[in-house]
Amino acid sequence: MLNIVIPIYNEGSGILKTLNQIDKDVHPAYKVYLVYDSEHDSSLPYLKKRMMSDEKIVLVKNKFGSGGLNAIKTGLLASRDSEACLITMADLSDEYSGVDRMYKYISEGYGIVCASRYMRGGRQVGAPFVKGVLSRIAGMSLYYLAGIPTHDATNNFKMYSGRLLKEIKIESRSGPEFALELVVKAHFLGYRIKEIPTVWKERTEGKSRFRLLKWLPGYLKWYLWAIKNSMFGRVAKPAEIPVAKLS
Repeated sequence: MLNIVIPIYNEGSGILKTLNQIDKDVHPAYKVYLVYDSEHDSSLPYLKKRMMSDEKIVLVKNKFGSGGLNAIKTGLLASRDSEACLITMADLSDEYSGVDRMYKYISEGYGIVCASRYMRGGRQVGAPFVKGVLSRIAGMSLYYLAGIPTHDATNNFKMYSGRLLKEIKIESRSGPEFALELVVKAHFLGYRIKEIPTVWKERTEGKSRFRLLKWLPGYLKWYLWAIKNSMFGRVAKPAEIPVAKLS
């Protein structure tokens, strides 16, 4: 079973477009865990109606506190016994046509499959200039300098094996840098990592909650951690990487 975790925040009826696109593009058996902060979220009436005819939808209340990272951690906890877990956003910025291929690689033993905007065949459309430049520099430098086997380590659109999620503790506390954290930890623990090209599009509905200045220190922490452990002769040992189940 593939579990798809989507944090939602006042998406309104727009969330139905995302679910319809997933239905169209994803063919392995799956469930969608939609994690919300508040009972007043504008998405809930549409989702509760959809649930009457769609057994694949699971609504989960955020149990770790408000915010996207806590919603994702809640979704991972709810779906931790799955074979694979895909993290995606609710705004149709991610391209689902590659999900079947991602799931195939997980089934073949990869720990993480990364959807990459910066490898051959991938691209991003409409991203704010500074955000796009910084993420590209981070991804490419980690690929060439630290040996991280993806050109796009910061992209949140990734699929994880259930085994990996049970072993690696998420230490990130502020934002979407958790995806960078997991991929660099997985690399130094010896997990196989694969990437496939994807097209990412800036959201056209709703309001983005991306806060670059707030989250930049978290990104820098894991970026520098990877560079240090690869370039200066001190390769992290598995015992030095925090491992624990979500709780």
